[in-house]
Amino acid sequence: MNNFKQVAIIIVLGIGTYVLMSSVYTVNEVEQMIITQFGKPVGTAVTSAGLKFKVPFIQEINPIDKRILEWDGNPSDMPTKDKLYISVDLFARWRITDPLQYFLRLRDERSAQSRLDDILGSETRNAVAKHELIEIIRTTKGRTPLRDTLLTDAERKLDMGALVPIQKGRKLVEEEIFAAAAEKVLVFGIELLDIRFKRINYNESVRPKIYDRMISERRQIAERFLSEGNGEAARIRGNRVRDLNKIQSEAYRQVEEIRGAADATATEVYSKAYNQSPQAVEFYEFTRTMQAYKSIISKNTTLVLSTNSDLFKFLKGMSPDGNVIQVNPPSGNQ
Repeated sequence: MNNFKQVAIIIVLGIGTYVLMSSVYTVNEVEQMIITQFGKPVGTAVTSAGLKFKVPFIQEINPIDKRILEWDGNPSDMPTKDKLYISVDLFARWRITDPLQYFLRLRDERSAQSRLDDILGSETRNAVAKHELIEIIRTTKGRTPLRDTLLTDAERKLDMGALVPIQKGRKLVEEEIFAAAAEKVLVFGIELLDIRFKRINYNESVRPKIYDRMISERRQIAERFLSEGNGEAARIRGNRVRDLNKIQSEAYRQVEEIRGAADATATEVYSKAYNQSPQAVEFYEFTRTMQAYKSIISKNTTLVLSTNSDLFKFLKGMSPDGNVIQVNPPSGNQ
């Protein structure tokens, strides 16, 4: 009988302990609890940490995270206002501020992430479609871009290599997406804390066009350098020809001056020599005449001279009749 009582007491204590354990639960600092009875929420959310009680077997606890959570979307291709397709990778931070509403609408974090994908993706597409690419790429409106120092003043006036002026900038575009999305997620008991562009890349179909444009601008600058180089080379070659002609003409002038001075000196020497001796004068006339014969008479030359000609004077005595003589040298200039 005593054994039966002991077993009964143990059973009662065990059942009591199990019932007590089923009615007690703890809430830590990073969680908040929703109590459900037959699948429906009962009362308000339990947000304070500590030991709590519930109706055993009937009520269940549903923990909900109280920390700041992250949303990291997948890269998505979307068009800008200027019809350029870009791949946008976005991330956001959020937290659950109304756990009861969150539980009723979404139940768990997986459903919340899926809903954030829809809302943030849609608002991002709308914002990107309303702005040109430069508005999304540039960080702020007032930043002054670096200019290529190789550009000329004329090319700067044509805005070659310059960025298109913007009205907002990426920061304001992010704020637009945040404002639109934050209002829509409030109905799910979620507070959107921040949203940022993580990465923006050109779409594969657009990237070759962008590269072609960059190559075209660099090619224009290269062609300008080539044309300037060709012009400089032509100028150098022209200066070389001009200087060469100038040197040659100056050398020719100096040669003629030297030659004239030499002839004048030779004539002066000859004149002095002739004035000193009549025989020297006659010898000079004879040698000059012989030199003239050598220059005038060539092979097969027929020369007709008057008897009074100075050239005929030294040949006159050689003619039998003293009239015209025909000179046919056998060969050469003799």
